[in-house]
Amino acid sequence: MSGRTVAVEVVRLRRGRDALPLPRYMTPAAAGMDLLADLDAEIVLAAGERRLVPTGITIAIPVGFEGQVRPRSGLAAREGVTVLNAPGTIDADYRGEVQVLLVNLGSTPAHIRRGDRIAQLVLAPIASAVWHEVDRLPDSARGRGGFGSTGSTP
Repeated sequence: MSGRTVAVEVVRLRRGRDALPLPRYMTPAAAGMDLLADLDAEIVLAAGERRLVPTGITIAIPVGFEGQVRPRSGLAAREGVTVLNAPGTIDADYRGEVQVLLVNLGSTPAHIRRGDRIAQLVLAPIASAVWHEVDRLPDSARGRGGFGSTGSTP
């Protein structure tokens, strides 16, 4: 896909049946690839219930990058289902199956079926911090102001 500069090796897990399609960008300008539920049978998430949902893939992310597992806005709007630890982080050295921690924040049960688009995977560069202790931080316009200290909306 044009405009993409990072290649991520994707390896399918074989679970005794045909593998689902690999994650893909649904439009040329999409930031995330849809992750699909790789289930043996439909699951029903009761209101307030959370569950790890397998995707059937493992990935090798290049060092210097992470995979961010993010909610799908349509699933959240329609069903009240979102990713509980959003964004979930897949580190470059993780080699297990990608699973998505879904939670049903809606008021009715939500049905998740094999092949449903349940989350998005965004690849992002990371920065590593190098700590340097000082006695005093530099001044800023905001100073020590906490929540809401940058002003209010009209």
